[in-house]
Amino acid sequence: MSREIIQTENAPAAIGPYSQAVRTGDTLYLSGQIPLDPATMELVDGGIEDQIRQVFANLQAVLEAAGASTADIAKLNIFLIDLAHFPLVNKIMSEVFNEPYPARAAIGVAALPKGAQVEMDAIAWCPRD
Repeated sequence: MSREIIQTENAPAAIGPYSQAVRTGDTLYLSGQIPLDPATMELVDGGIEDQIRQVFANLQAVLEAAGASTADIAKLNIFLIDLAHFPLVNKIMSEVFNEPYPARAAIGVAALPKGAQVEMDAIAWCPRD
């Protein structure tokens, strides 16, 4: 089975030896996104809500580059340095996703790259044209 590397300038460039996403067959594996502004590669200004929204925007940009959307996400993993922010993640998720919602895990972590408060990765259904 072949694989295709997905790359877009509309999401932050990889900050290590990985790809933004890889499509294998009809499955798209999205690398973790933190709340970096793709233009500056710096964390977005503001608080946790701004960071959560930027992470979703970054995921959406990679999905669009692959010809998919958030509706195609089957599994979403959310990493938070403070699980007290989980209700806010739920609120924003209800704005980003329509039912049926993806499967999801939320994990509390001690730290994230570049001092981010949130990171997300995903697996999506993404058949080739």
